Amino acid sequence: MSMGRFAIAAMAVALSACDTMVPGLKPAGGSFGGPQIGVVLESGAGTVDFGCATGTIDEPIFPGKDGLFSVKGTYRTGQSGPIKVGQIFKSQEAVYSGTIVKDAMTLSVKLEDETELGPFTLTLGAPAQVVRCR
Repeated sequence: MSMGRFAIAAMAVALSACDTMVPGLKPAGGSFGGPQIGVVLESGAGTVDFGCATGTIDEPIFPGKDGLFSVKGTYRTGQSGPIKVGQIFKSQEAVYSGTIVKDAMTLSVKLEDETELGPFTLTLGAPAQVVRCR
């Protein structure tokens, strides 16, 4: 077998093993809502809606055996009223962590400036109860 064919065969075996390591493992998904927060998880990424801010979840959430997770994302402050053309909002890195057990999510956010938000309690399928800042 030539070196090229060997490399292709080795890659095929390695990639096929990825699918069988944890069969059926899928990232958490759906819309979660709660007081002052809403989270939508879809295709391994997510959006977070706060009263005066928004965020992204940039990694898929795979809750551990006990429901624990911790993923990276962003947090962007907002303001009340209309957004002006060219207006810039401060965005910073964030770590979203908590638990998902059945239909319940507990979520805390730690911003790169060490600010901590939460914990928030959310329920799968419940609407976000977000009151916009004024």
